[in-house]
Amino acid sequence: MNYIFFFLIVISIVIGAINGKLQDVVNAVMSGAELSVKVAFSLIGIMAFWLGIMKIAQKSGIIDFLSKVLKPITKVLFNEIPPQSPAVGDIAMNFTANAFGLSNAATPFGIKAMEELQKENKDKTSASNSMCLFLGMNTAGFQLIPTTVLAVLVGIGYKNPTEIIAPTLLVTIIAFTFAIVLSKVLQKVWKGQMINPLPNSLPEGEGITSNKEGQND
Repeated sequence: MNYIFFFLIVISIVIGAINGKLQDVVNAVMSGAELSVKVAFSLIGIMAFWLGIMKIAQKSGIIDFLSKVLKPITKVLFNEIPPQSPAVGDIAMNFTANAFGLSNAATPFGIKAMEELQKENKDKTSASNSMCLFLGMNTAGFQLIPTTVLAVLVGIGYKNPTEIIAPTLLVTIIAFTFAIVLSKVLQKVWKGQMINPLPNSLPEGEGITSNKEGQND
């Protein structure tokens, strides 16, 4: 990403100089830097507010209640791990925090869930189906309230930032559902390939003979 942004900046300066718009490029850089500072400070307020709401919800038991509601669904989706695994609760807590747009609060639960899933993983050198599914669902990012985006829109002075809630909810539902379906389909396809591997292209016995020769060498 550093190389990409560096390339974009250099190209902008070069093209601006060629077109005689170098002053406009400089002005855009300065105004963009000023706006980024304003947005950053506005994010502090809105994130502090929502994180405070999240903390109140945790203390009052709302998050635990939502997690218990989500646990049966989590057990069905992640049916390869034991129902009593701590990962089930961590996954439910992670999704609850993400649903409210609090990715900062969801991160510790996500890391803890991955650690627990790795403990349940039989092959420690590769990701399990549950780990891939969990990563796909997190990447899709289902959100009831896009807190961070709302904070950015407020920071840049957008008049009606809440109008993005409905479109964001629709898009994240579609992405979230597609991530689950695609993950489950790929699990079935990969499992089928493992059960019915492609026939060996080498003549019968040739691979064994080569292996013995290699061992003798």
